[in-house]
Amino acid sequence: MDKLILFFLSIMAAGLGQAQTISLEEKYPIIPIPQEIKYGESELEFNSIQILTSEFVPESKQLITFFENNGINEAVNGVKIEIIKEHISVHNAEEAYKLKIGFEIKIWASTSKGAFYAIKTLQQIFRQHSEIGILPQVEITDWPAFKIRGFMHDTGRNFQSVAQLKEQLEVLSQYKFNVFHWHLTDDPGWRLESKLYPQLQNEAATSRGKGKFYNQEDFKDILTFCKARHITVIPEFDIPGHSRAFRTAMGFESMQDEKALPVLLDLFDELAGLASAEEMPYIHIGTDEVRNKEEYVPDDFIQKIMDRVKSNNREIIVWKEGIEIEKDSTSINQLWAQHSPREGHRFIDSRANYINHLDPFAGMARLFFQQPARQPQGDSLALGGILAVWPDNNVAHERDILKQNPIYPSMVFYADPIWKGRAENKLEYWAKLPPAGSKEYQEFKAFEDKVITHRNLFFEGKEFPYVRQTDIKWNIVGPFKNDGDVDLRFPVEDTLKASYNVNGKDYEWSPPIVGGTIHFRHFFNFPALTNERTGTFYAYSEIYSPDDRVQDFWVGFQGWSRSGGRRVGPFPGQGDWHTTHPKIWVNGMEIEPPNWKQPNLGTNTAEIPFVDEDYFYRPPTKIKLKKGWNKMLLKIPQDTNSWKWMFTCVPVKMTNDGIQEEKDLKFRTGF
Repeated sequence: MDKLILFFLSIMAAGLGQAQTISLEEKYPIIPIPQEIKYGESELEFNSIQILTSEFVPESKQLITFFENNGINEAVNGVKIEIIKEHISVHNAEEAYKLKIGFEIKIWASTSKGAFYAIKTLQQIFRQHSEIGILPQVEITDWPAFKIRGFMHDTGRNFQSVAQLKEQLEVLSQYKFNVFHWHLTDDPGWRLESKLYPQLQNEAATSRGKGKFYNQEDFKDILTFCKARHITVIPEFDIPGHSRAFRTAMGFESMQDEKALPVLLDLFDELAGLASAEEMPYIHIGTDEVRNKEEYVPDDFIQKIMDRVKSNNREIIVWKEGIEIEKDSTSINQLWAQHSPREGHRFIDSRANYINHLDPFAGMARLFFQQPARQPQGDSLALGGILAVWPDNNVAHERDILKQNPIYPSMVFYADPIWKGRAENKLEYWAKLPPAGSKEYQEFKAFEDKVITHRNLFFEGKEFPYVRQTDIKWNIVGPFKNDGDVDLRFPVEDTLKASYNVNGKDYEWSPPIVGGTIHFRHFFNFPALTNERTGTFYAYSEIYSPDDRVQDFWVGFQGWSRSGGRRVGPFPGQGDWHTTHPKIWVNGMEIEPPNWKQPNLGTNTAEIPFVDEDYFYRPPTKIKLKKGWNKMLLKIPQDTNSWKWMFTCVPVKMTNDGIQEEKDLKFRTGF
């Protein structure tokens, strides 16, 4: 017989005479954090369910399937579930929901979208012991701050299979994203089949991934997959820039060829014909980075495309910066870099949201502390934000896109601000973590705890290059003036002491600085530790080990963006961590850099795929630690030839399921 058991988590430890309390919030973290949530003190146990009523049939079927996949079936005496249609008077009520778990489960939602998100929340907090399902007692009222919560892939440059896209779309749905922006065309390839102009898929016109494209059935399959998860697909044909594959396939020397516009009008018509305006309400036409004479077109060229797209009853999205048409008053601007929206135009925020530039540690602080659209919640103009992945460089294997970019951690960290909103935009933490003990530090640490739990529960076997970094602390001293000589030695290398005087200038170690990655000067000029452009910094910390061991570390200097070739500058030769000659010593012993697979590559090497340039997709560095406290010193010089000034040094535990923390190691600062 099915049982419903509610039991208290505060249990008197037998014979100890004291209570051991487990926090339900710690045990059942929800991402994004609901707008209103109240955890109870108990858990609900059940081994079957009973849907008493549901006004959202597809969603209730999804819930039934979820439970069945976990061995919990329907039964007349199962835990009672009601899914009720009811207007919820909150911001963005269309996607709002209420969820209450007590002796039974109740969901209220204004629409099927809200019901779906309630189920996603329930799935996050579902646990299982043997054949018993467990849920926490909780009451939630939740709604999104922004209507567009999106993610973009550039498959024009590097094709990804439908299966790999679906894997990521499934994760997006778990974290309440509702837009997939699909960049389908770029210089290396036109990736969507055209039955009107099949030459667009000719291998001669495709410089990467020859023969790889999405046929129209693939496209419709992704649309159907997304629709079931309340994700809207925004397809993008990027014109007139980024159009080499188009011009090559069609035999046009330039976009001003008199045949170019009629062909594009046909292609946008064909695209619109693949789905209804209700299912695919937006079409993105690009218009960014028109920098070559063969791409220049008159404004009337763009205006006619806009008119044609609108005649198909679609909303138009353009990049900003992009071509601005004076008569255009209705397009939606998608913002990148530091660009602002045109006055009166709706906009989507992708500023500072390019995952290919993010490192897995400081980059997550940027996503967490930024305020999407630079306002607390969306409105009629500020529609939301889209994370974008632009692995511009050639990629050897499609899985490398996930290995070499922190895609899954970025989804999880960005899910919270784009759903919950942010009261302030905290630019000061876009490139560094807040000081230890500060309110902002505590906020980030609390969310990091949730992320670690989700990583362990939901990303087994997936690329999730993130470990706890809020326990890692450094003292920093510098920058010492090196006049461009990165090999210049300073007294720090001879003696560790509280302060130094070099050339009449006093230098003291900083208070503790927190983080797995430390930016000294950020490459996009976000606030970091210095405004100097060159010099030499030193970083120091002490790390405790309970035994003698050889420990895996992620160690890196001058992290590489996955775009623009080797954009940090020429790649080092064997025997160097980087061309700026950084060093790391542990207990006085210098740690050797990796044996590079592709040493001495120049900057302009976009067609040579990355293999081991960054610490998180190469084998860890093995460092000998002694029992007790170990002294760790890093030297990080900078010259005028390098784009980034940074370092990463994090102990990690490699497992078959993914990266974990080494929980028995402890950091402390020495000064």
